[in-house]
Amino acid sequence: MPRRRAGLAGLGVVSTDGLIVVDKPGGMTSHDVVARIRRLAKTRRVGHGGTLDPMATGVLVIGVGRATRLLTYVIGAGKSYTGTIRLGQATITDDAEGDVIASTPAGQVTDDGIRAALSALTGEIDQVPSAVSAIKIDGQRAYKRVRDGETVELPARRVTISRLEVLAIRRTEPDVVDVDVDVTCSSGTYIRAIARDAGLALGVGGHLTALRRTAVGGFTLAEAATLDELEQRAPDVVNLPLDAAADRFFPRREATPDEARVLAHGGPLDPTGLAGPYAVFGPAGGLIAIVSERDGRARAEIVLAPA
Repeated sequence: MPRRRAGLAGLGVVSTDGLIVVDKPGGMTSHDVVARIRRLAKTRRVGHGGTLDPMATGVLVIGVGRATRLLTYVIGAGKSYTGTIRLGQATITDDAEGDVIASTPAGQVTDDGIRAALSALTGEIDQVPSAVSAIKIDGQRAYKRVRDGETVELPARRVTISRLEVLAIRRTEPDVVDVDVDVTCSSGTYIRAIARDAGLALGVGGHLTALRRTAVGGFTLAEAATLDELEQRAPDVVNLPLDAAADRFFPRREATPDEARVLAHGGPLDPTGLAGPYAVFGPAGGLIAIVSERDGRARAEIVLAPA
């Protein structure tokens, strides 16, 4: 049973610090999930490690308490998805949430042509994010500017699509082709943009009709809990307490008692040559800090030892 700590006044018992791997349902924003977890965990100190669109389902990593400080690393981790691309229709959002803005019969597109178009989108590429996205332009989300009637052009960003496997090509409706794909990619990749760009390359338009995130870093659907399951066990919703989460996500370094004291107060340690960032644990096994080595010293990026 995870450790419990004293709650805020009027809130009763509060969940322990740590991470929760949630299987996000469709129709909810990532912020909606955070709001639900705040209620279940009885704390406002909750955040998520990488937005999922409302249409999308699957792995959403939630941080509770001090573990929210680990989320910057989770956001930067590689991700995997399964999804369905519909060729023959383009939408304003590049997914099924938006209105169809162009239809071009796709029945003549060959399986080989589809595979070639998707193959060209693998590796390290410059991808233009979807205009209807959460990227900020002069402090305002791109999607809000589009909804306000502006034409938004976002700059391309370098992303890596390390795997883009075609699982099935289905021709069950006239004039459209549905392509099921399995994708592993770097943080910042838009699967919607892959659908859009494949459709553009084939001259028929494309958009995403389904998306399920299957992994974030080493966190997978196999350990994800639904919101209903979390409701049943509240407030013990954390399935990876802070120390275990850091040990799972980062290389590990053991500190001596003297090193632990120095690091807990923000001081540097001697380097070990470990590729960083890495987690440093004290003699009693508790997490002290996330550290990286630079300029000949091992310095804390964040100190997590309790005050």
